[in-house]
Amino acid sequence: MKRFTFPGGTHPEEHKSITAGKPITEAKASNKVIVPLTQHTGSPAKPIVEKGDRVKIGTKIGELTGFISANIHSPVSGEIEKIDLYLHPGGGEVLSVFIANDGTDKWENSSDRDINSFSAKDIIDIVKEAGIVGLGGAAFPTYVKLSPPRGKSYQTLIMNGSECEPYLTCDDRLMIEKPEEILLGGMLIARAIGVERCVIAIEENKPDAIREMEKLVRNYGFELAVLKTKYPEGAEKQLIWAITGREVPSGGLPIDVGVCVQNVGTALAVYEAVRFDKPLIERAVTVTGAVKNPSNFKVRIGTSFKQLIDDAGGYLGEAGKLIAGGPMMGIAQYSDEVPIVKGTTGILIQKKEESIPPLQTPCIRCGRCVDVCPMRLLPTRILAFIENDDFSTAKELGVLDCIECGCCEYVCPARRPLIHNFKLAKVRVGK
Repeated sequence: MKRFTFPGGTHPEEHKSITAGKPITEAKASNKVIVPLTQHTGSPAKPIVEKGDRVKIGTKIGELTGFISANIHSPVSGEIEKIDLYLHPGGGEVLSVFIANDGTDKWENSSDRDINSFSAKDIIDIVKEAGIVGLGGAAFPTYVKLSPPRGKSYQTLIMNGSECEPYLTCDDRLMIEKPEEILLGGMLIARAIGVERCVIAIEENKPDAIREMEKLVRNYGFELAVLKTKYPEGAEKQLIWAITGREVPSGGLPIDVGVCVQNVGTALAVYEAVRFDKPLIERAVTVTGAVKNPSNFKVRIGTSFKQLIDDAGGYLGEAGKLIAGGPMMGIAQYSDEVPIVKGTTGILIQKKEESIPPLQTPCIRCGRCVDVCPMRLLPTRILAFIENDDFSTAKELGVLDCIECGCCEYVCPARRPLIHNFKLAKVRVGK
C-alpha cells in the first residue's frame, strides 16, 4: 500500500507504546467542575445561567457570541455555585462556570434518532447547537468549517487519524474501539458539506486502528490512506498536501483548495450529537509520562488535571513539568488545578531531569531547521530578524505562516528558542 507524506518534518521519539494498548476508561465525575466559557477559537461564550440555577447534563450554560464561537454545556447535573474568573490551560484566567455535582447524572435531553432523516442544514444546526469544535487540539468551531463562504465549496473530506504528536494515543484508541461510529460521523459531515470523496488518513504506526478501519471503510464509501510516520503529519496543511498534492496558499484556508479536514474524535462527537442529541460535554484524553498508571480516559469537560492524574495513579516521583497536550506543541502549566477543556488532547508529566532547560549557544548555520520546516520557511533567518526587533522583515519572510510545530527547535543543535520568538513576533506583527 502506498504511504502518503509531505516535504520536511522530523522523527521525534514516539513514546506511544506507554498507552497505545490501554483501552479508554471512564474517569469518575468530579464533585465540582469548573467549565471555562473560552474553550474554542474565536469569541468566548456568554453565560446564560446564574448562581443558584439548577442544571442537568447537557444544559446549555454558555451561548456562542458571533460567527466564530461555540456553545458550552454542563457536563454534570447540579447547582451553579458561581461564575467567576479561573485558571485556563491555555494561559491566564477566563470567565468560568462553577458547578456542584449532585451525583444524579440526569440529562437535559435523551433520544435515539435515525441519522438518515437529517438534511445537510439539519446536521450543521445540530453541530452548532451541540458546541462541537475540532478535537485535535485547535478547537475551531466545527459548524463554521461545515459552512463554507458563498462561492466556495468542498470536493474532499479528510478524516484526520494521524495523531502524530508524541505520547498521545487517545485518537488511536477511539479508532480501535469506535471505528463504525467514527465513519458514520464522517458520513454525516460529508452529507453536510456535499462531498463524495471521503478519506480517512492514519499513520502507519497505528496498525490496530488501520486494521479496524480496513474492515469497514468500503461499506461507508471511504478511502483508507496510510501515512508515513513523520511529525507533523497530522497538521492540516501537511495532511492536505500528502493526500491531495494541493498546497493551501499563504494566509489561506483549506477551503481555498476544496478540502475539509476533521479529526476522528470530532466525527465521533458529530455522530453522537446527531443520533443522541448529545452536546460536547466529554472527550478522550491521554494521561502519560511520569504517572504510576499511564492511561486513556473518557473525561467530562471541567474536570481538573489533578483529578485525572490521581485517576492515573498519581505522580511518579517529583514532577518537573506538566504539559497540556504533547511535548512538541503542548502548553506548560503552572498548576494541576486547571480544568480539562474541549481542546485538551493529553496531559504529559515530565520528570524533573527531563524538564531542565537546554543550554543555548549561538547559531552554527547548519541549516537543519530549514531542512525540516514543513512550511518551507527559513527559521534561522527569521529568528535573526526577530532578535534584532525587525518584525516587519520577519513578516516578509513568512513568520505568520509558521504552524508552531516545533520541528526547527527539536533538531537545532544550538537549542535556539525559535518557537518562543516566532510566537512573540506574531503578537508584535498583529499590533
